[in-house]
Amino acid sequence: MDLRLPAWRGLRRPRRIVAAAAAVVALAGAGTWTAVADDDAPAVRRADRVMAMGDGVRIDTSYFISGSAGRRPAVLLAHGFGGSKDDVRQQAEDLARDGYAVLTWSARGFGDSTGKIGLNGPDAEVADVSRLIDWLAEQPQVQLDKGGDPRVGMAGASYGGAISLLGAGYDNRVDAIAPAITYWNLADALFPNGVFKKLWAGIFVNSGGGCAEFEPRLCEMYERVATSGTPDTEARDLLQARSPSAVGDRIKVPTLLVQGQSDSLFPLGQADAAARAIKANGAPVDVDWIAGGHDGGDMETSRVQARVQSWFDRYLKDDKDADTGPAFRVTRTGGVDSTDGEALLRGATADAYPGLESGQRSVELTGREQTFDNPPGAGPPAVSALPGLGGAGGLAQLSSLGVGVSLDFPGQYARFESAPVGDDLRITGSPTVTVHVQSSSDDAVLFAKVYDVGADGTQQVLPSQLVTPLRVEGARSGKDVTITLPTIDHEVDKGHRLRLVLASTDLAYASPAAPATYTVSLKSDLTIPTAPAVTTAAAPLPAWVWWLPLTGAGIALALLLSARRRTATPAPDPALSDVPLQITDLSKRYANSADRYAVKDLSFHVEKGQVLGLLGPNGAGKTTTLRMLMGLIKPDGGEIRVFGHAIRPGAPVLSRVGAFVEGAGFLPHLSGRENLELYWQATGRPAEDAHLDEALEIAGLGDALARAVRTYSQGMRQRLAIAQAMLGLPDLLILDEPTNGLDPPQIREMREVMIRYAAAGRTVIVSSHLLAEVEQSCTHLVVMDRGRLVQAGPVGEIVGSGDTLLVGTAVPVEEPVAEKVAALPGVASAVLTDDGLLVRLDPDGSPARLVAELVRLEVPVASVGPHRRLEDAFLTLIGGSA
Repeated sequence: MDLRLPAWRGLRRPRRIVAAAAAVVALAGAGTWTAVADDDAPAVRRADRVMAMGDGVRIDTSYFISGSAGRRPAVLLAHGFGGSKDDVRQQAEDLARDGYAVLTWSARGFGDSTGKIGLNGPDAEVADVSRLIDWLAEQPQVQLDKGGDPRVGMAGASYGGAISLLGAGYDNRVDAIAPAITYWNLADALFPNGVFKKLWAGIFVNSGGGCAEFEPRLCEMYERVATSGTPDTEARDLLQARSPSAVGDRIKVPTLLVQGQSDSLFPLGQADAAARAIKANGAPVDVDWIAGGHDGGDMETSRVQARVQSWFDRYLKDDKDADTGPAFRVTRTGGVDSTDGEALLRGATADAYPGLESGQRSVELTGREQTFDNPPGAGPPAVSALPGLGGAGGLAQLSSLGVGVSLDFPGQYARFESAPVGDDLRITGSPTVTVHVQSSSDDAVLFAKVYDVGADGTQQVLPSQLVTPLRVEGARSGKDVTITLPTIDHEVDKGHRLRLVLASTDLAYASPAAPATYTVSLKSDLTIPTAPAVTTAAAPLPAWVWWLPLTGAGIALALLLSARRRTATPAPDPALSDVPLQITDLSKRYANSADRYAVKDLSFHVEKGQVLGLLGPNGAGKTTTLRMLMGLIKPDGGEIRVFGHAIRPGAPVLSRVGAFVEGAGFLPHLSGRENLELYWQATGRPAEDAHLDEALEIAGLGDALARAVRTYSQGMRQRLAIAQAMLGLPDLLILDEPTNGLDPPQIREMREVMIRYAAAGRTVIVSSHLLAEVEQSCTHLVVMDRGRLVQAGPVGEIVGSGDTLLVGTAVPVEEPVAEKVAALPGVASAVLTDDGLLVRLDPDGSPARLVAELVRLEVPVASVGPHRRLEDAFLTLIGGSA
């Protein structure tokens, strides 16, 4: 055993899947080296190669290195299903700049690689990994633990996460892994409790190019199960053999498991099974539940990739000082994520992974025995998740905002309900319940879910849109069944109820086509895991909470330091005295980095009366910019002027700025009004300058001001925080994600608050991820990406600069006319609409030439205008990297 390696590596069972006749051969010589240029970071060199796998399959690869000569650890970076090596290029370049040799590849059947898709088959995709490791071992830039054994880690998401786990299980040269949103047992994921997950399975096949692109056994299996609607033993065995669980006892390397809460494909239980198995092998395991997943939501890309990099720094570079993060972390809404500060998400952590059953609490359910039907053809089906509807529009995202979007049909479900909960209840893990099931058929197929029901009983929310399907065999004579419900992290507010629903159908799954009648009764209470050891970082407190108790000497020292800073502040610029904000060449480097920038050469200005939207993907530098604007952090270059005054910590002009940047802390036992009054008193400014009533009228809190803040909903707390920022009616109001945690009616109210505030000649800057809201509430935009300005200007100009035009016609046009328009030079497509034609131009097309051609064709043109949403413009500007 190599003594440089951790002791637990010696426990791993050596196994290689490298056949003598399957040596790796690099086609086209040594490949082509390309320099990857970046003005702000060290150059990365990329070599593209096609490698022969020895069985007629050719794998397209890219190899990334940066920096000077010398050996370094390597990382194999895998892509998701339906993608290619190009999807992970940016992460590969970042890892290369951090001192790794990175190899990416397109898996069999994807990108420019050949071969049939084997769903990570041991003799196919997994064998390819071992051959890629062989190649890494021969590279002069790669650190070796011994001859033929490179120091190597593996990372990837979804399909790429699974191959990372499998690589560690089959090849003992893999030293650390960081799989994300992936499966432990693919059979359990696609056939949970014996029920076929038909929609996700169909998406899998279609995104792979169709059944013919898969290995014949896999195609035959899919067609058989999709036709019958029932998974058989052969199908389960086939998928289990391709699952990490098949080699779970061999995975003995440090493992960072990142799993998504918004994920009906690979839910949190898959990561739990992986964590338990790998930890039992004696390897370090950390678990991170992110906000997003296959059903959409915030993937927290910047934070997760930073954590993966730290994980590899610790276990590949042997950097004992690398901060790998907590043993367990779960993202919760309602605050600032302390690990990256970019999204208004807060991390809750624990020193040990709690599992799915920690801190169990019993909740009594009531309800009589109930009978309901499985309708003929299993239709109409109930609706929970809609696989494939990801992104910001995913149903799981609506449920996270408190919007009930699930649907159950009367006569097709039974329900049991709790009494109102006496205190806020946090569910973290998998609730369980035992019921008695009887069916008129031999088997019953049920879909179990727990709703959070509002105090008025009308609004019900299905957390993360997740259900547990189960097939109850031998149900004709009756059977007691213990149901493990979906793993969630969800807070049930005081006064809400829990509602257990057992439905006979679900759109995402296959139900029996034959009609049947089910009878269900309760046999136990609902057991709720609360994970008490998981604690959420406290919301940042307002300044007055900590500076009021300062001693007189401390205050004097602060004033002295502030006075010294002010003496060094540049003189005001009279020409900018009426300009709320002017930013010029602003730059801020990352901590401990000489050449990596969070913000780089940023310049823009804002005028009075504008509502300016600050947009950009995670990591664009928005929050860093706002913090510099507030004087919370110091720029490394450039300057910020507010009404002509340069911004420095403690600058007097900051009294004209109100901000809601990092959440607000309130004393829960005081009323909303009392909290605001106490805050204003702490500023030391006269009470009449607060304009309290005007701020409250704009915020629209109404009678709630007299109630204790502890009774407030998330939306009310958010509006109270906005009212606090408005105290004194500052000329410049800065809001960072003000609609976070609000439901759609509250979001609409917040939109009206911003518009009303700016209507009096004041200025609002708002940073938000809700592009539809920005489009409706903002007059101007600043779009950032990777710390740089991409575009700035009025919303109408940015949205209207697209390549799609709506041609309004005086009378409807016929399909032959649309075909003629589509065939015009400079036109990519033309589609009939109710109002005329939707025309997309080629890069060489122009609106003027289009209008001339339409007149020539005698098309009755009434109007021509841009047809593009802000979302389309935004994705175009940032290259789709959001």
